[in-house]
Order: sequence, then C-alpha cells, then structure tokens
Amino acid sequence: MIIGYARVSTDGQTLDSQIEHLRTANCQKVFSETASGAKTDRRELRRCIASLKAGDVLIVVRLDRLARSTRDLLNVLAEVSERGAAFRSLSDAWADTTTPHGRLMLTVLGGLAEFERELIKTRTGEGRIRAKARGVK
Repeated sequence: MIIGYARVSTDGQTLDSQIEHLRTANCQKVFSETASGAKTDRRELRRCIASLKAGDVLIVVRLDRLARSTRDLLNVLAEVSERGAAFRSLSDAWADTTTPHGRLMLTVLGGLAEFERELIKTRTGEGRIRAKARGVK
C-alpha cells in the first residue's frame, strides 16, 4: 500500500496542494495534520507510522513536511524501516529507500549525523573539563 503524509505548520496554510500531489502519486491513504515541525510528537504522523506494514511505502511531498532536522528525519525513517516499509519524497529524489541509490544516500546521511553527534559529545566533554579547571560546577 502507498500511504501519504501531509503537514502544514499553521491554520492559515492549506493542505490541498500536498494532498493533490500525494493522490497523483497513487497514495491510497493520506494522513494529514496542522502541527509545527518542531513538535516531535505529532498525532497523525504517529498514526501514519503505526499503520505501516511490511511492503508499504510512505510518501511525502517534501522532506521538511516529515522532519525538521537530520536527526528527526533519521529517527522517523528508522521507525518506518522497523515496520518493514519504505520511504519516498516526491521533491527530493535522493530520499527514496525503494531504490539502491536512495538507500545509499540515506546511509551516508545517517553516517554524517552519527559523526556530528560524536563531535558534539567530544566538544561538550572538553568544555566540561575546561569549566571544571576554572572552578565552575
């Protein structure tokens, strides 16, 4: 089954264009909501992911409709993958886990995000050591 997800941030925006694109992409079911991308707990996104079964494909019009940051995107895609489903963005051809090239790109992106997390941990640890040396608790 092909399942779509559409999101806008404010009540003044409309979902119509996204839903039209998702229907054109043959989505049999579309979950939609008005919620800030900064919120990681979006009700309809949770319902959408919970509905995914092995072999399904989750489609969004643009990546920013699904996630606000790389880390958020990778977390969502991990959930999709755990359910045995695939993912595709209509506007971001490289973000397509139904193809070998798309899986490669997302694997590289995941590796870069992990590397970034390690750098942050290192810098934070070094900052703590410097702060302690200055007497800061």
